This record gives sequence, C-alpha cells and structure tokens, in this order.
Amino acid sequence: MQRGKRVTTKIKVLFLCLENSARSIIAEALLRELAGHRFEVFSAGAEPAGRVHAQAIAQLRPGISELGLLNPKSWLEFTGEWAPRMDLIVALDERVSEYHAPAFPGAPLFVNWEFADPLAEGMTPEERARSFEKVFWQIVRRVTLFMELPRYALPAAPAVPAAPGVECAAQDSGAVCPG
Repeated sequence: MQRGKRVTTKIKVLFLCLENSARSIIAEALLRELAGHRFEVFSAGAEPAGRVHAQAIAQLRPGISELGLLNPKSWLEFTGEWAPRMDLIVALDERVSEYHAPAFPGAPLFVNWEFADPLAEGMTPEERARSFEKVFWQIVRRVTLFMELPRYALPAAPAVPAAPGVECAAQDSGAVCPG
C-alpha cells in the first residue's frame, strides 16, 4: 500500500425480496451505481426467479452502467461459511418475514423497507408499468435518504499517518498506512 492512501472498508448491504427479480434488484443496482465506492451491494430472495424481470431492467436501463451484474440469487448463498459478512440486511417484501429469513453470519442489522409488489397478480399491463415506475422512484428516494444517514456517510476524520515500519492495525478507522 502506498504512503498517504486512506484505507476504507465498504459497508456490505444485502437487499431481500421473495423472488429477487424486481424490487431488491432495483435497490441493489441503484445503491451500487450511486455509492458503490462506499457500499458493497447484493440482493437475494427466498424463491429466486429464473431471471430479472424485464420491467425492472427497463426502469434501470437509462442510468445503470452495470446491468450485467444483476441476477436473481438465493439468500442461502449468503448464509454459508464462506459468504460475505453483511453489515445490513434490508427486506423489501412483506412476505420475506413469513419465510423466517435465515440467520446471516455476523448478526447484521435487519430492517424493513416495504414497497408494493409491482408483480402482484391481477394488474393490467398498463397498471403493472405504472406500478414499476412508482416503486422505482420510491426506492430511489429511500436509497438516497439511506446514503445520507450520518452512520453511512463518508468518514470526515483526517488521515493520521502510522508510525514507519509498523503494520497498520487501524485500517477500519481510516488511518493512513505506510506503504
């Protein structure tokens, strides 16, 4: 590592939905695009769909650069010994609690951001399109507010150089490590 480089740890966030094809995918894509330098972002579901819903991709297409990273996954991928340790789990689907989400390693904070299901049965194609647009903008607002919370803001502490020849043990504090 080079002298004078700030060492930071990204906050790991996992968004959950039942099928991981719409709301959780949208939230994952938005947080990664807007603040990927501060957050490592994932999404998953209890019963993952075979693919991301086309209307979710249509909502994201104009502003998301890494659409190829998006794919439905089982939340079990985040429970094993080698799974990344999440800092925050965000449920975007009221049905997720019915499935008694598994225990995720590291005891992350678990919160609910419930949004209407744009894939609910009985909608006309026009109603579904309006529902996707409405939910998309609701998630944009929630993700934006989340990023601005003081707990998740960039650290304002000045860089403190470590003593020469000493391993930098304070990486998470934002200390500058010798190179």
